[in-house]
Amino acid sequence: MRSISKGQEPEAFTAWKARATAEWVPSYGILQNPEKTQLHVALIAEQLGTCCYCGRTITVDDSHIEHFAPQEHYQPLALDFANLHASCMRGTLRGDPLHCGHGKGSDFDPHCAIAPTDAGSEARFSYNRYTGAISPAEPSDASAQYMIELLKLDISFLRSRRLETLEGMFDDDFEATASVDELERLAQQAASADPEGRRVSFGHVLARHARALIALKQQAA
Repeated sequence: MRSISKGQEPEAFTAWKARATAEWVPSYGILQNPEKTQLHVALIAEQLGTCCYCGRTITVDDSHIEHFAPQEHYQPLALDFANLHASCMRGTLRGDPLHCGHGKGSDFDPHCAIAPTDAGSEARFSYNRYTGAISPAEPSDASAQYMIELLKLDISFLRSRRLETLEGMFDDDFEATASVDELERLAQQAASADPEGRRVSFGHVLARHARALIALKQQAA
């Protein structure tokens, strides 16, 4: 799971909500274009072009606007920009492995949940370079385990894609010889946006693994 720093909502979205009157009350169900697309584009941009949960690259065409606190049970948050993100999987077909926003559905326990906007959320998860598996960084972190299960983040579809990403950057020789400075530069690069404002797919996974290696090297020093 990755972390997100929320910015300002699009002016057009703010203006649309401000049109509310006694006779017309804005709701997510009646949000239409161009405001809806502008909102979607803004969410993807602030997430550096990656899914709010798994972190793989997304576009408007292959993602959807995601309510972290589901509309079904949290209607007052349906138009709250702080509750809105962009998740992968725009639509679903029979047999598709559901995960992230579509995997979460409306099943939600706010007492256990970790939001992408929560401070330190990204650091609560770790990744296995040899399998691509995700797990709580601390085995006793029940909320991290809850989010993995809720969002279906450890299904084989995502494991294999994380594994490909990790194998493209790390191997045993590199991990044994890389300096702390090299690993920190790698982590910063993986977590940063390119000139077009997009982060590499699963960049947070690369950054988390690099920083886990840094911690091991510092402990051994």
